[in-house]
Amino acid sequence: MQKYFDVAVIGAGHAGCEAANAVAKMGFKTLLLTLNYNNIAFMPCNPSIGGPGKGHLIREIDALGGIIGRITDQAHIQMRALNTKKGPAVRALRAQTDKHLYQETMRKHLEKQPLIIMRQGEVTALERTKDLWRLILDTGVSYEAAAVIIATGTFLRGRVHIGSLSYSSGPQGQHPSIALAENLEAQGIKFKRFKTGTPARVRKRSIDFSKMIEQPGDWLEHGFSYWLPWQPRTPVSCWLTYTNERTHQIIRDNLHLAALYSGAITGIGTRYCPSIEGKVVNFPDKERHQVFIEPEGLNTDEMYVAGLSTSLPEAVQDEFLRTVPGLEQVEIVRPGYAIEYDVVAPEQLSTSLQLRSCPGLFTAGQINGTSGYEEAAAQGLIAGINAGRYLSGEDPFVLGRNEAYIGVLVDDLITKENNEPYRVMTSRAEYRLSLRQENADLRLTEYGYKLKLITDQEYEAFLQKKARIQEKLRFLEENYLSPNSPEAIRLQEETGVALQQKTSLQQILKMPEIKLSLLWKILDQERSPGEEDDVLENMVKYQGYLEREEKMAERLLKTEAKKIPPDFDYDAVPNLSMEAREKLVKFRPETIGQASRISGVSPADLTTLLIWMTRNNQP
Repeated sequence: MQKYFDVAVIGAGHAGCEAANAVAKMGFKTLLLTLNYNNIAFMPCNPSIGGPGKGHLIREIDALGGIIGRITDQAHIQMRALNTKKGPAVRALRAQTDKHLYQETMRKHLEKQPLIIMRQGEVTALERTKDLWRLILDTGVSYEAAAVIIATGTFLRGRVHIGSLSYSSGPQGQHPSIALAENLEAQGIKFKRFKTGTPARVRKRSIDFSKMIEQPGDWLEHGFSYWLPWQPRTPVSCWLTYTNERTHQIIRDNLHLAALYSGAITGIGTRYCPSIEGKVVNFPDKERHQVFIEPEGLNTDEMYVAGLSTSLPEAVQDEFLRTVPGLEQVEIVRPGYAIEYDVVAPEQLSTSLQLRSCPGLFTAGQINGTSGYEEAAAQGLIAGINAGRYLSGEDPFVLGRNEAYIGVLVDDLITKENNEPYRVMTSRAEYRLSLRQENADLRLTEYGYKLKLITDQEYEAFLQKKARIQEKLRFLEENYLSPNSPEAIRLQEETGVALQQKTSLQQILKMPEIKLSLLWKILDQERSPGEEDDVLENMVKYQGYLEREEKMAERLLKTEAKKIPPDFDYDAVPNLSMEAREKLVKFRPETIGQASRISGVSPADLTTLLIWMTRNNQP
């Protein structure tokens, strides 16, 4: 039995799978440990992937050579394009997946990787021995690895609450990880307590869909992955219904029985995905709340009731569910529940997602205080890449906030005091017009190729795509329409736009009324494959805004990139406010940019810090 590995990954959820895949593709022998081999890539909550912000993450992971986008494309049962009538910054894909097919596809992918060994077992302790980490399992078996990535999700001291019922558990009745949390805490790692929850699952046969609004999928020309041939499937519908005053009254009458309000739960839940109890209490004047009925897969009768996450007793869940139109005769398959779990206090993390006090020990996913499969996968990829670079003696791979939502995510995690599970949203990105979902490969694939996560074949396809876009852009710049030309006359007939002088196609495309698809049609030009026309149209239409964002980023980066030594003595800096001094010592920012985003550090504090560093010849 192999006892030594370059990297050991603890946990095979979305973060663990991405981490193991990344380090193995970089050429390192990898051990992937899971509590239950049948639950690799398990989706304990909703069966969906993507949406605004989250869908952007999936595209970026894919562009860098990650796998969640590829697996989603192979396991999807519905794909939708969201916010199509809004600006390009917030447009996003969202997929409903077959949960079991997703797990099976991910497991098969990982099983094919020659440098990954997958084992079932519970890690109860980590010990540092010279330059290695020793992993001790509950069976007494031990392994050694030069680097370890902890991706345990919500399993660390997990505790489930359903009304007054409370017990140690991972999600969906799985075995929790208690001994490892205690072992890490004994080594000085600090934890916080967070909470998340999930709604009941119900039987499809018990639902009256005639009382609901159908939410069909879209027939799209592409999925999430840039690299796999897109294979669209007949979309399976979701359904929309609403709560009402009867629903809300039952919940209000039983609030004292909800674990969230009875005092049984001490962990903090996410503001952006609250329980139905939280919605009723926090929005008392709202007459109804959306409820989405989502299929869990093609070969199951189980349906997910999105929007009704709850910790109320099962009998109360059954009662309020039956007030929702279409659910009057509902049969509960699994009750909803809340789950509390340990998360690493963020000030202990560096930009590489390595724990500052523990060389070679990385964390990724919900253990870092995030919510969502997408955020977990993004961290798994970054932790995997940086574990590999740690072993190679290379500098960490860090993406800037101007380069990717992944950069925004990691920077927010390590600089902000997140007192609730963190969720990526487009509003968190200062440069979101530049960080569109359709251009993620143009932004990040060069990195993926240099990191050995993108194959030569994939990279060649990427270069061909770039060349096609540049060729079409030159065509638009170099060709013109005269006012009386047949094409200009047809343009006026189609759009009402009358050209007053000879105008380049690029300038015509910048007009709000003109779509690139219409321009190609008038010019009798073939459309580009996939999303290439979307990339091209957004480059042209928003050229001025994009150039402004780029200049703003360049100005800020000159200051942002200024390094702060890891052992910097903040107590030696005069005139820093007491709050700023405490926060800077706590979070140990690596750059001035990170320091600027720490709550409690004012512009005056930053100026004081910069002046002192300059006077004392800090690089």
